[in-house]
Amino acid sequence: MKVWGILAIVYAALVVVIAVMKPRAIWSMKKIEFFKKHLGDRGTEIFFYIWAFLFLGLGVWLLTL
Repeated sequence: MKVWGILAIVYAALVVVIAVMKPRAIWSMKKIEFFKKHLGDRGTEIFFYIWAFLFLGLGVWLLTL
């Protein structure tokens, strides 16, 4: 389970980097455009931060098993 925990933490860090840096290749994907259309630009960022926080929590939980 430790490997999955580490992967979840790395994924959470990657999501935060994407939310902060907004790389053009990722930020212009159809899925992200859908989020921006319905949540707005700031709402999409907040969604990314919440998603990262949840995966960080999952990673820490998996590391403690």
